[in-house]
Amino acid sequence: VNEDFAIESMAGDVFQLGNQSYQIMRVERGTVRVEDAHGAPPSIPFWLGEGPARSDALTQSVSRLRVELARDFAEHRQEQALARLSSMLGDDAAKQLIDYLFAAHQALGCLPTQDTIVFERFFDESGGMQLVIHSPYGSRINRAWGLSLRKRFCRQFNFELQAAATEDAIVLSLSTSHSFPLEEVKRYLHSNSVRDVLVQALLAAPMFASRWRWNATIALALPRFRGGKKTPPQLQRMAAEDLIAAVFPDQVACAENLVGEREIPDHPLVKQTIDDCLHEAMDIDGFEALLRKIESGEITVIARDTTEPSPLAQEILTSKPYTFLDDAPLEERRTQAVSSRRWIDPEQASDLGQLDPEAITRLRSEIWPDPISADELHDALLNLVFVTDAEASANPQWQQWLQQLSAARRVGRLMQLGQAPQGYWIAAERVLEMRALFDCADIEPNITTPEEFHKDWSRESALVEILRGRLAALGPVTAATLAQSLNAQSNEIDIALMALEREGVVLRGRFTPTAVHEEWCERRLLARIHRYTLKRLRQEIEPVHVKEFLRFLLRWQRVTANTQIEGPDAVSAVISQLEGFAAAASAWESELLSARVKHYEPAWLDDLSLSGRVTWMRLGVPTGEGQIRGPVRATPISILGRRNVQAWAMWHGRAEENGLSSDAQRVAESLREHGASFFDEIVSVTGLLRTQTEAALGELVASGRVNADSFGGLRALVMPTQKRKSFGSTGRKRRSAISGIEDAGRWSLLRRNVVAQDSETHVEAIEHVARTLLKRYGVVFWRLLAREAGSLPPWRELLRCLRRLEARGEIRGGRFIAGMSGEQFALPEAVDSLRVVRRDTNQIDWAAVSGADPLNLVGIITPGDKLAAISNNRLLYRQGVPVAIMAQGEIQFLEELEKSEMQHACDVLLRRPVFVEALDLGVQPISSE
Repeated sequence: VNEDFAIESMAGDVFQLGNQSYQIMRVERGTVRVEDAHGAPPSIPFWLGEGPARSDALTQSVSRLRVELARDFAEHRQEQALARLSSMLGDDAAKQLIDYLFAAHQALGCLPTQDTIVFERFFDESGGMQLVIHSPYGSRINRAWGLSLRKRFCRQFNFELQAAATEDAIVLSLSTSHSFPLEEVKRYLHSNSVRDVLVQALLAAPMFASRWRWNATIALALPRFRGGKKTPPQLQRMAAEDLIAAVFPDQVACAENLVGEREIPDHPLVKQTIDDCLHEAMDIDGFEALLRKIESGEITVIARDTTEPSPLAQEILTSKPYTFLDDAPLEERRTQAVSSRRWIDPEQASDLGQLDPEAITRLRSEIWPDPISADELHDALLNLVFVTDAEASANPQWQQWLQQLSAARRVGRLMQLGQAPQGYWIAAERVLEMRALFDCADIEPNITTPEEFHKDWSRESALVEILRGRLAALGPVTAATLAQSLNAQSNEIDIALMALEREGVVLRGRFTPTAVHEEWCERRLLARIHRYTLKRLRQEIEPVHVKEFLRFLLRWQRVTANTQIEGPDAVSAVISQLEGFAAAASAWESELLSARVKHYEPAWLDDLSLSGRVTWMRLGVPTGEGQIRGPVRATPISILGRRNVQAWAMWHGRAEENGLSSDAQRVAESLREHGASFFDEIVSVTGLLRTQTEAALGELVASGRVNADSFGGLRALVMPTQKRKSFGSTGRKRRSAISGIEDAGRWSLLRRNVVAQDSETHVEAIEHVARTLLKRYGVVFWRLLAREAGSLPPWRELLRCLRRLEARGEIRGGRFIAGMSGEQFALPEAVDSLRVVRRDTNQIDWAAVSGADPLNLVGIITPGDKLAAISNNRLLYRQGVPVAIMAQGEIQFLEELEKSEMQHACDVLLRRPVFVEALDLGVQPISSE
């Protein structure tokens, strides 16, 4: 704020910035002090602010950092660059910055600096193009550059462009009528004439109107008070328009009455406003110096046509309204039509500057005519203008149809003599154009053009129309190839192509990856090649077969021998992955945890539960009117992080006490009255025998009503009484785990909260469940969750949440598993792991899982019958293919195996952890025979 008194009269006014409203309090040392207005409606209805521009010193620092990093990237020293930045920014911030700039370097081939400016151009979804100028000179110079270029494009193409400018880039939204070589943009403005162009451009920019009101107010040309009261802002705005209409009528004149440039009057307020725009909002002197350096070659300009926006272009495409150089609202901006990947792998970012050769080949096969009759071939000739003898002889059927059309005098053959004699088949409707190009050539038979196609063609106009038709069916092609096919001079072809370029029909560049010379391609065909290339780039991974997905799952959940983890922390990691999964109480330690944690110790789980980090409970509430009895070992139990209990419990109903025995009701009443209690306290309060109390607790656990502080409480209920004393004394040097029910800690009733579906807690719970499923399986789709459907939110709600996560860019959606219907979502790291598993075909993985394991997916995503989710049932995978199952003590082979493999399969299928024998959870020994 340059003049304090100019805004003092606004003290107390409220303005809105984004979704927040602020009240102006006072002005101190050129700074406006504001405070939260607590949602009050704004009293200043028009507030289009400008973001503060960064200083020249900061601009130089940004450029210097980019120069250093570009040198490191070019010499493959990313690790050194990361270490240097980590010492200043921290590891996480430095890693993000290195990844971001390295991906930009790969996409553009360099990093924009004060010595190197990059012009980037790419197609959007509407068929138009976006031109991004990467100029790290700050927003004051970039505003001047953007407004001047916008005015120059308007005069040259007669089309008003949308534009925006930030500290690091400028964007110009081009339409389908703009076609020009990208390198020529640097010559559109000259340092000697740019000031006049910019003055005309800023008159239509919002900055002029705001600064005009400011200058008129501080010059006291507008009354700030009327009748002792402040003039309302909207009335001041109207008064400012009336004033400018009096001193500068062309500024608010009807556009239909304006001819040529606006005449700027010799008025002090107008001069001051223009000077403020040129030197405060923009830096005209710095911009002219920049143009002089470009003209002298001191600054290098690099042009890049990319298939989609580079990482550096993302900021300007999603910039805030204060960066706009025109008055189009956010919803109507052409930059909204740009679609790009949410995250670009730095190693793959170089693909942005390359078109897919397969996409070009596919396009050429699609656009070349494929007639099925002589009439269709005649229609194709109308579009192609001609086909050469070589093109016609490539298809024998064409030769026959051309003879038929020739006999009917609908088609003729023109023979061009010279150094390279060549024959052309042309339709009667195109004869005059070809004769204008080859005036001495004869046509056999002598066909005539219908009267409705009669037109006087010059050689130049005929060549333009002939090339228009040919380019529509050739795809990217060089001017030399076109000249050879027409026996024409190269300069004639170039002139005709530039005429088409001015019409916006064709674009030039090097589109084929192996191209050495400049190529030309019709605009709509090039847009289609870009779409095909993007489709290939966005297809991050080919759908894998189900067996490869199962191999991935076995490694993802660390079930294979070489992926198991070890130690107390490993138990916590496995539980976080299996959180919410309901498995038989007897299977958790004997099958699930021991299969994933090498040398599993029960004491590790007890430590986690006693510390309050995890808890166990039955999530599902049993239904039915019958009395609930054991055995507890078959009860579906889930292990959860204690803080996440309500997120999982809210999907299940409240447990009713109907069907409980009298002892169980007495124990439940005691817990309800006295709160969490130890086993001895429950025995004392209820007056039941210890065996009766234990049975009652087992019944309450099976009904989903109580749990204990320690997992040892569940283990004590599951383990037979005669085995408890001997547990922990098996001769192995291991820490003795809690084995008696007296040592299980406190027992307490479970609380289940019912939450409204539209509440914030409900949404957070669904998101937690969705993230847990992604952590468990890596890839989530409807059929995969068939076994867990009863304990999860409805798929429609999960699907809505997964779509939100995809929209945020946190997960990926796509087709990852072949043969699975419906939408699929995956973690980014899971997609990379899927790639690794697909490529790794040398290692043979054997893995046996319990029927109660979440990896028991036979009959769900694989063909065949399902295997019952019973802990004693077992399933054997070989390379992700189910090869054997064990049900009811019998082994059945699903695949034919060699004798040696069959013996190994039996050994793997029957192998159990050593401590399982001590637990004796109902696992029956089976001989290898």
